[in-house]
Amino acid sequence: MNYIFKRLSQSLLTVFVVVSASFGLVRLLPGGPMDYLRAQMIQQGSDLSSAEINRRIAAQTNIAVDEPLYVQYLDYMIAMVQGNFGQSIWYEEPVASIIGPAIPWTVFLTASALFLAFTVGISLGAFMAYKEGSSFDIASTGIGLFLNSTPSYVVALLLIAFLGYRFQLFPTGGRYASELTTGFNIPFLASVAYHGVLPIMSMALVGFGGWALSMRGNSIRVLGEDYLRVARLRGLSTRRIAIRYVARNAILPMYTGLMIAIGTVFGGAVIIENIFAYPGVGFYLIQAINARDYPLMMGGFILITVAMVIGITIADLTYGWLDPRAKGGGSRESY
Repeated sequence: MNYIFKRLSQSLLTVFVVVSASFGLVRLLPGGPMDYLRAQMIQQGSDLSSAEINRRIAAQTNIAVDEPLYVQYLDYMIAMVQGNFGQSIWYEEPVASIIGPAIPWTVFLTASALFLAFTVGISLGAFMAYKEGSSFDIASTGIGLFLNSTPSYVVALLLIAFLGYRFQLFPTGGRYASELTTGFNIPFLASVAYHGVLPIMSMALVGFGGWALSMRGNSIRVLGEDYLRVARLRGLSTRRIAIRYVARNAILPMYTGLMIAIGTVFGGAVIIENIFAYPGVGFYLIQAINARDYPLMMGGFILITVAMVIGITIADLTYGWLDPRAKGGGSRESY
């Protein structure tokens, strides 16, 4: 219990530090969002008094600009804890009402891509390990290295150029066909899946190479262990050895990486969503940065930070259940 409490406390502290640092960095930047808002209001209504401008900025951002910085910080943190992230300057809507509906779309893209990349990657990696040194292994390793070194936006642009424009097989933007009625009906769900093909492929193609190479290395290491020789001498079937002993022990070191990858679901598709004009969390985050929309920007940063910290914390707390050697958490007995 002490270890769980310690890890949860560290996670909360991490979120607090990141949010505080983001607040300070953005707030203290010269020509930052407050100055931008002030200039915008002066331009739109030259008869506004300074006090009225400050009041409107405070209403939009939860920050009273005429107060000392520490008071602004406390006001923002208190409002954030209460679920009030302010109002978007660009969209003129509450931040929560913009980010909230965008979350399922981002989760759909990144979770689908991660699932495909992970399942295909570990399957291919295990097969490569059993075929170590063969032409298939050499070719697959080369392809995996190439894909793992290629940025996802390059793959996205290639897919748009060929599958989107040249052969016109898939749409190049949007979440679904605009003429359809939204809801749980087959035409709408089919359109969502159809529009998500290219963004998902862009992330999955880049991701599966790394999983395959990791699985290959882990499997080769496990295949050389003494307990596998004992298993073969006992007459266990190859299928049972592969699934029960090799795969289980080879996947175990990748568990933390998988949890961290799950934690990046909101931040992992920032560029891809903008390339495909796909209105998810990453799409709105880039729009907020370009428009210096401070409240929306902070909302995106906080969401990404919290998701990442939750993923890492879950990995840390559950790893001991998968590998009993890691139980005990913070104990220093192992070293």
